Amino acid sequence: MTGQVLVLNQNYEPLNVTSWRRAMSLVIVGKATVVEQDSEYVTTPTRRFRMPSVVRLNYLVRRPLPELKLSRRGILARDGFRCQYCGRESRTLTIDHVIPREQGGTHTWENLVACCPECNHKKGNRTPEQVNLRLLRRPQKPRLIPYLSYSTFRAALSNPRWRDYLEPFAPHLLDS
Repeated sequence: MTGQVLVLNQNYEPLNVTSWRRAMSLVIVGKATVVEQDSEYVTTPTRRFRMPSVVRLNYLVRRPLPELKLSRRGILARDGFRCQYCGRESRTLTIDHVIPREQGGTHTWENLVACCPECNHKKGNRTPEQVNLRLLRRPQKPRLIPYLSYSTFRAALSNPRWRDYLEPFAPHLLDS
């Protein structure tokens, strides 16, 4: 997430990930304060300054919590890009209905998992029990403050400067 800045609400809730230019414009017009800075410098025609890593708005943005949308990208991020049957890590995973739709399975967070093509082919239109496959982890809807998309939130956790601000909203993700 190079060149990206985490934007926090006045109460330190993560709101957005934006470009450093947008973050600097918020700081310059007085709408935000720099909380953390990178070691990198940015030079403009008039001055040189350290690039912000985290900014906090000077006012509280009140908005309802959006519903966490079900998406392929979200399922893959939740499962850590790892097949939930064999554990193989890959970027070419498919999405599998644990209980097939033909057998009454739903298209929900609790019934969808990341699956490698080999396991998906082996499982076919059957339940894991019918083909002697075992799930590594029971699928669940992620629990976090969903101002950021789930995949953006997962990616943001890899930035050590942002981790302290994101950790309170999904401590269970730090173990996976």
